[in-house]
Amino acid sequence: MQQLIYALRRFVALTLVVAGLWSLPQSGQAQQGLFSPAIKVNDLVITGYELQQRALMLQALNAPGDTARLAREQLIDDRLRLQAMNDAGIRPSPEEVLDGMAEFASRAELSREEFAQALAQRGVAEETFREFVRAGLGWRQVVRQRFAGRINVSEAEVDRALSSRGGGSNIRVLLSEIIMPMPPQQEQTVRARAERISQITSTSAFSAEARRHSATATRGNGGRLPWQELSELPPVLRPLVLALQPGEVTEPLPIPNAIALFQLRDIEETDFTAPEISAVEYAAYYMPGGRSPETLAKARVLAGSVDRCDDLYGVAKGQPAEVLERGTLTPAELPDDIAIELAKLDPGEVSTALTRAGGQTLVFLMLCGRTTALTEDVDREQFTIGLRNQRLAAAAEGYLAQLRADARITER
Repeated sequence: MQQLIYALRRFVALTLVVAGLWSLPQSGQAQQGLFSPAIKVNDLVITGYELQQRALMLQALNAPGDTARLAREQLIDDRLRLQAMNDAGIRPSPEEVLDGMAEFASRAELSREEFAQALAQRGVAEETFREFVRAGLGWRQVVRQRFAGRINVSEAEVDRALSSRGGGSNIRVLLSEIIMPMPPQQEQTVRARAERISQITSTSAFSAEARRHSATATRGNGGRLPWQELSELPPVLRPLVLALQPGEVTEPLPIPNAIALFQLRDIEETDFTAPEISAVEYAAYYMPGGRSPETLAKARVLAGSVDRCDDLYGVAKGQPAEVLERGTLTPAELPDDIAIELAKLDPGEVSTALTRAGGQTLVFLMLCGRTTALTEDVDREQFTIGLRNQRLAAAAEGYLAQLRADARITER
């Protein structure tokens, strides 16, 4: 987010020559095509103009990756959110939307008007910004209405979570995992299977499902992971694990192109206090072919030839820059699926469990290193709110994934 803010503050003071290109007149036929339906999500339409506008906005915000693809994904999700808003009878008022626009702009230390003007210099209409904020506001109201009454955090859970944080953690857990890919046209089948597995309370039954369905390297031993310090788990996973009793399984956790489930086999307190992780450095090399036997074979050969993240620069030499991504993020900033895999690795170790581009690209993921943090005092009330918000966010992601799986999405 800080990177996005800096990007906004940079371009607000710039006079961009290219902005004038977007004001050139278009032919009537081109304009008609631009405003024609490009994607239909159930009964809601996304036009070519909206796709173009969202892509321009993402470029203005310096969003990483393919902004055209990201615009498509975001607008489809926004239509699903709009559908949920309509079903729940929720409609943010014009005043709420304006306040939301002002709040978003304030993150860049700009007024709403200044922010809109900065976007306009990049060809982004104010209505595009308004609809972006409206979808987010309405979705938060849907989530609160649907889940707030169901998300409870007990004092015992707060005590356990706090004891695992502080300057580190003296709690370690024994987990088993299942990560199931969701190929196109099979989302509903995989989701139904995940719901069934989440009701399992037998470790042997869970391991049998892992051997049958999991895509990770642990499938051969029934998905069983070694003892792990709680502080090394992804933030999204910690409260879910702490709420389990041995034998219980988490709710299905949606991740890109897959669903993850974790079973708690055992939990214990130790005399050793593991340090809190403040940052994780990793590298991701993207290999075409997804989880095909040929690509997996190439990944195994590559894993045997690299020892550290720097070695991947030589592997990617001469290829497009986007095939190799290297970053240092806090645990909370890591994508959930990346965080889950990195938690299982030591520096220099590799995971090939993940894919991108709808399963067409294999992620060769390597952990470069971890940085530990110093102990900080924690406000119990704020920590409880944070724990509750984490669970609320997980419920919201699951609901959105369900809406997407059930949706009829057609492109023209």
